[in-house]
Amino acid sequence: MDEDSVAVVGGSIAGCATAQAVARAGAGRVTVFERAGGELRDRGVGIGLHDARFAELEAAGYVDSSMPWSGLNRRVWTIRDGDAELGHGFAEQYFPFRSYNWGSLWHELRNRVPESVTYHTGAAVTAVEQDADGVTLKLADGRQERFGAVIGADGYRSVVREAMFPGLAPDYAGYLGWRGTSAPVAGDPETDGAEARVVVFPGGHCMMYLIPAAGGGFRMNWVLYAVPPDDPDLLLDLRTPTSLPPGRVAAKLTAYLRDLVAEHFPPYWGRCVLRTAPEDSFIQPIYDLEVPRLAVGRLLLAGDAATVVRPHTGGGSVKALQDATALEAACRAGGGWPEIAAAYDADRTPVGAAMVALGRRLGRAQVEETPDWQKMGQPEFDAWWQEQNQGPDRSSGFGGHALKRG
Repeated sequence: MDEDSVAVVGGSIAGCATAQAVARAGAGRVTVFERAGGELRDRGVGIGLHDARFAELEAAGYVDSSMPWSGLNRRVWTIRDGDAELGHGFAEQYFPFRSYNWGSLWHELRNRVPESVTYHTGAAVTAVEQDADGVTLKLADGRQERFGAVIGADGYRSVVREAMFPGLAPDYAGYLGWRGTSAPVAGDPETDGAEARVVVFPGGHCMMYLIPAAGGGFRMNWVLYAVPPDDPDLLLDLRTPTSLPPGRVAAKLTAYLRDLVAEHFPPYWGRCVLRTAPEDSFIQPIYDLEVPRLAVGRLLLAGDAATVVRPHTGGGSVKALQDATALEAACRAGGGWPEIAAAYDADRTPVGAAMVALGRRLGRAQVEETPDWQKMGQPEFDAWWQEQNQGPDRSSGFGGHALKRG
């Protein structure tokens, strides 16, 4: 790689990984700009990596088994069954995933960023301007910095993407994800830590599984997807690609969540959700986004800045890490930035589009147009699942597509 200076806008998972990628590939000066001050903090949310994708990323040097994780091997789809504590599991599927605490995984990736990389915190980039000779970053404090190339790893509200495709913004999918984690309590029923649960109800579902806790032990990670109540104020707020404000809107949505859980959840799984502390939960509007291409001139996109994929795919974090491995491979293949950008774009743009399409299919079947769950058994479930995936899991993209090799 012959670029003498590369900036990475965004210092989260995608940002740390892409900074590592270009530094390992030989970029002379790599600088990360993260808008948050200090170390990134999160609410302990869980993420998963498919076993096969983990193996590929481990071989590429981006993750390893020393990172705190919990193993999953199956997913049980469950409906309420009277007062039965765990409900009725009507279908089961193979689920070879590793679960992580977002904060712990980010910390491990941050530690892998080479010391040669400059990592700025509290550095909000407000504008990006490129010309034939380079790219200028404008920061909120009034500073301007110049680089040979810029990677946008700044999430779904990407400033870099706005410079590449003005006005292109994520599309609200029409429903929300309520997310949180809760600690185990004495007297809880015995459950298998290798088992993920999906509690289903008309118009949505809730995915639940254990993740490593930051201070040791485990927490129950959960994310519930449903269409919010019909309210003009909520519609206005949620169609804007931004995080939800505190106060009246959040209070309405929390009350709605509690009503859903009380009506549809088996007792134990309902308690796991309802005992979650407010500071350990948040509300995430679900969006879709794909771009025409991932590189324009000296600008390039990675992670959620490039494509926003619905979480049902189980492959969002994988995609961000794979973007970094693909970028490193393109850099090592030789040539200048135009050749690097073209190779990266050809590799990753089709994958992003396929993952967005899969997320839309899964969201339609699992939230927007749910089946009659009460009539489902294992054979009906298997047919329903295969229809969403348009083929067996090994080729559908669920959990992420296989990483291309040389």
